[in-house]
Amino acid sequence: MKVHLIDGTYELFRAYFAMPKSTGPSGQPTGAARGLLQTLLSLLRQDDVTHTACAFDSEILSFRNDLFAGYKTGEDTSSDLRAQFELAERVASALGLVVWRMVEFEADDAIATAACRWADDPTVEQVVMCSPDKDLAQVVRGSSVVSLDRRRDQVSDEAGVIDKFGVPPASIPDYLSLVGDSADGIPGVPRWGAKSTAQVLQRYKHIEEIPNDANEWDIKVRGGNTLARNLSEKRELAALYKQLATLRLDVPISESLQCLEWQGARKSEYQALCIECGFDRFIDSPHKWQEGGAPS
Repeated sequence: MKVHLIDGTYELFRAYFAMPKSTGPSGQPTGAARGLLQTLLSLLRQDDVTHTACAFDSEILSFRNDLFAGYKTGEDTSSDLRAQFELAERVASALGLVVWRMVEFEADDAIATAACRWADDPTVEQVVMCSPDKDLAQVVRGSSVVSLDRRRDQVSDEAGVIDKFGVPPASIPDYLSLVGDSADGIPGVPRWGAKSTAQVLQRYKHIEEIPNDANEWDIKVRGGNTLARNLSEKRELAALYKQLATLRLDVPISESLQCLEWQGARKSEYQALCIECGFDRFIDSPHKWQEGGAPS
């Protein structure tokens, strides 16, 4: 079997910017939730999607904000989109998906924890992380744990990670600590670009192993003296950035693999939600119901 782990927050944001704004009968914003519903319905129609869960950030804040004041806060998230966070979780739940609502942790942490937990299960052929987030590249393992960019219909295995970033999955937190990640508010170390970072990490693997003095490097890198000096001056910050970029594998997920088997949408809950939100055209869209009834 394959296990599909969905970044619900990413899908909600993607839908928000891709879909026209709309409101439900009571005037509540529903456009992003509607787009999320459509993409989840599409995913669930695929024959190999049998075991799945959907992770959400209940708020943009997490434990990482306590570590670094500059970490993403979501302050620029529109109130229209924020108003649909809870609705998005209800959509996924009504579809019969296991929902992981993150408060202290982030959705990526939940996905990483689950991926590592079930990758070694003998009944699992592959874990598919449904998100293009750079952070999740560190979790990719051979072809048994892959990331899926559904917008581009592109799957990345370990070879794909190396091709894209120039480093293997284990070095991704180091890569992001040096290059930075604007999406997460990680500034990186000055002058460390993608090419030079990949070149150095190909040799030293992790930032802790990079000598402070470029004269001690056994590779030739353009601007090496400047890079080494900047890293030496920013060692503590680089270590912090790496900590921010490292996904947690200890999220308290209580479900067993069996719990992730999709049994169908919860008919009464789902159809009531469609009526509430004005999703009339989708009221009979699920091809499978938990109650065992066929779509009317």
